[in-house]
Amino acid sequence: MRVAANPDATDEAGAAAESRDRSGSRPQVSGAPTRPGTRSLTRGIKVLRMVASRPGIGWRLSDLATACDEDRATVHRVLTRLVDERLVRQRLDDRHYLPGPMLFELGLALPEHAQFQRSAETILRVFAHEMTCVAMLLLRSGDDFVCTVREGSAPHTGTMIHPGTRRPLITSAGGVAILQTLPKVEADRIVTDNTEQEIMRHGTGRLPGLQRMRERSAQYGLGLNLGDLVPHSFAYSLPVRNRVGEAFAAIVITGKPEQFPESNVEALRLKLRRIADALEIESAALET
Repeated sequence: MRVAANPDATDEAGAAAESRDRSGSRPQVSGAPTRPGTRSLTRGIKVLRMVASRPGIGWRLSDLATACDEDRATVHRVLTRLVDERLVRQRLDDRHYLPGPMLFELGLALPEHAQFQRSAETILRVFAHEMTCVAMLLLRSGDDFVCTVREGSAPHTGTMIHPGTRRPLITSAGGVAILQTLPKVEADRIVTDNTEQEIMRHGTGRLPGLQRMRERSAQYGLGLNLGDLVPHSFAYSLPVRNRVGEAFAAIVITGKPEQFPESNVEALRLKLRRIADALEIESAALET
């Protein structure tokens, strides 16, 4: 049942105990200047992408306006239209805004992506079983990544990335693996923007760990997180490239230090390369 958007205080009254967001990131629409006449469209895309960054928790109107750096009345007008078009829905019990069913319906227009998704799930399921780990496929989405596949299980590693999770590239070994493929000017811009988002959302506490992850990854030439963000959680990653050689995704494995010690980095690189190659073959039909 669709609930009409409402700007009154009930948007916040039912959400006083909302947990602090740990998965969203400020969406990037484009590095190009906004053209005259497209400001409303750009604002709508920004709001929609921010809503999609928290598909489970959802957003209170006031928090969403803050995250989008827009005034509350403006965001409410945008949401009203998005709700009318079923691109956004409003949950009955707490009035949080969440992704709407039209997003899924629009995705049906890309059957080749759905086929790649199914193929990737099969490849990663076999790989995760072989490695006794969690294996993930992260897609690049502008300056962020979006988790599209997560397979396997392992002893608790603190990994809170699941299908649909959207975060800045610098916050994952997979994102760093993608950054390594980009021209320096572009990579530096993304790191600067992602760092601003990190400070805005979580303060400066994780910045040294994020820096260590990038430096160690540069040393080894792959995405590498050796407990830099979550103790006792190691992750290794390689980019997945499209047919013109651009990194559109990254394959990531994560597990405990004793399972994936730093001394095994070259052996793990070879295993990841095999899976990345298989995914690149499956992605040949995609327009990424």
